[in-house]
Amino acid sequence: MPIYFIADLHLSESRPELTALFLRFMQEKAPHAQAVYILGDLFDFWVGDDGQSSLIDSVKQTIRAVSNQGVACYFQHGNRDFMIGRRFARECGMTLLPDYQLVELFGQKALLCHGDTLCIDDLRYQAFRKKVHQKWRQKLFLMLPLAVRLKIAHKIRHASKQDKQQKPAEIMDVNPEFTAGIVKQYGVPLLIHGHTHRENIHVNELFTRIVLGDWKVDYASVLKFDEQGFEFVKD
Repeated sequence: MPIYFIADLHLSESRPELTALFLRFMQEKAPHAQAVYILGDLFDFWVGDDGQSSLIDSVKQTIRAVSNQGVACYFQHGNRDFMIGRRFARECGMTLLPDYQLVELFGQKALLCHGDTLCIDDLRYQAFRKKVHQKWRQKLFLMLPLAVRLKIAHKIRHASKQDKQQKPAEIMDVNPEFTAGIVKQYGVPLLIHGHTHRENIHVNELFTRIVLGDWKVDYASVLKFDEQGFEFVKD
């Protein structure tokens, strides 16, 4: 039974076609797996586990259905949905993972992360990330009315899109030296991450880096790992 890795779906009410693609994957492929790892940015934004919508309900029910079939479901926070908490994970039947997680895949050790922590050349984003990951800020944010949190999230998303258009492409990718240092620190031959939306398999003499792609209307970036090895599979 394979293990699947996905990331950067960016599900939102405005993109129902992506939700349909995710639901199909979870209903058709996921039940035949031993585990599904979602490495961040399942949602385009997240303002708290008390958020309610038909999208959230359908995602929650679908993951729970897969979990109830005995498939282990794991979630690692992304830069868009880092506020997903224990309540949502519990209702989905998912296990929350830390920013860096070591796993063993058919006898091979691997390191998992969303990928944003590797993009250290994007100084403005890293400063923003440091602020919003402070627990006291998150607690204050969650004390605000849901409607206010949604407005704040939309403003941040709008500002982020404008900022991204002005940044050089290279600073939004991982820093090679820093990434190599992280892999060496954990002592593994394989790194799997998302965030950059640049689906690829990078192989060098020290380690292999697999980058999960973002999901599009006509393509779901799904990494399949089994006893034969790994490959990106067509949905």
